[in-house]
Amino acid sequence: MDWKKNIIETYEEIRDLLKNTKRIAVLGIKTEAQSSQPAFYVPQYMANAGFEIVPVPVYYPEATEILGQKVYRKLADIPGEIDLLNVFRRPNDIPPHVEDILAKKPRAVWFQSGIRNDAVAETLAKEGIRVVQDLCLMVEHRALR
Repeated sequence: MDWKKNIIETYEEIRDLLKNTKRIAVLGIKTEAQSSQPAFYVPQYMANAGFEIVPVPVYYPEATEILGQKVYRKLADIPGEIDLLNVFRRPNDIPPHVEDILAKKPRAVWFQSGIRNDAVAETLAKEGIRVVQDLCLMVEHRALR
């Protein structure tokens, strides 16, 4: 199998991915107290656009709900399927999450603008998970509407 076909780079691939996405887990989501930061307002925008958001904050141990949704501490603990994992973590902070990502096996993983980790992308793609790197989910969704 050619794993490189799981690396999404074209407008058409992004459109198809979003068309088939309903449930988005957000790794590294911020709380309402950080509403001016992309790790909060991008998931908020996606929720307002009709997507189900599953918050997976890395910090904020006191948070039990974000955007009115139950908080999970590990992807593997989320019940049901995840269509897309939206990642708000620095590139060098992503590798510790790979085992958890592979345990949950979302259909796709999206690294936000400025986030690129080719080694992790290759690992995920080889496991059949589609990967988008260094693009903003909100910007791409707006462009497709």
